[in-house]
Amino acid sequence: MAIKQGDKLPNAIFTKMTAEGPVNIDLANKTAGRKIVIFAVPGAFTPTCNSAHVPSFIRTKDQFDAKGVDEIICISVNDPHVMKTWGETTGATEAGITMLADAESLFTTGIGMEFSAPPVGFFARSKRYAMLVNDGVVTLLQEDVPGACDVSAGEGLIASM
Repeated sequence: MAIKQGDKLPNAIFTKMTAEGPVNIDLANKTAGRKIVIFAVPGAFTPTCNSAHVPSFIRTKDQFDAKGVDEIICISVNDPHVMKTWGETTGATEAGITMLADAESLFTTGIGMEFSAPPVGFFARSKRYAMLVNDGVVTLLQEDVPGACDVSAGEGLIASM
């Protein structure tokens, strides 16, 4: 069953590549007592994710800051090396967006947001969505239809807050 507004996020461990190597990021610790935006994409470097979704959060980062959001996190079912490089090449890392890998799709599958599209090599990938999380509880969730990046884009989420 897919996660919905009012649900508490399940605990999950993500991986982030740092200069010292990969580090585990505990979602419960990351969200405790904080206001967080999480947005997820089907794949790093894929056309809509790369040209629309990530740039929308770079453009709106200051607006989220003004609304008291402590951190914006991008999640993708990719390995941490890819997420690090993608964050650097898109400017997301420089803009202050945290790029986390859900390499085994454990979080994505656990919240019911996975999909597969074998013809394009996608297995247990994430649907495109964005959520506002307060102290680990989903207070706003917006999922886009396949192929679109509207309600889950930075502008779409900020307009609903």
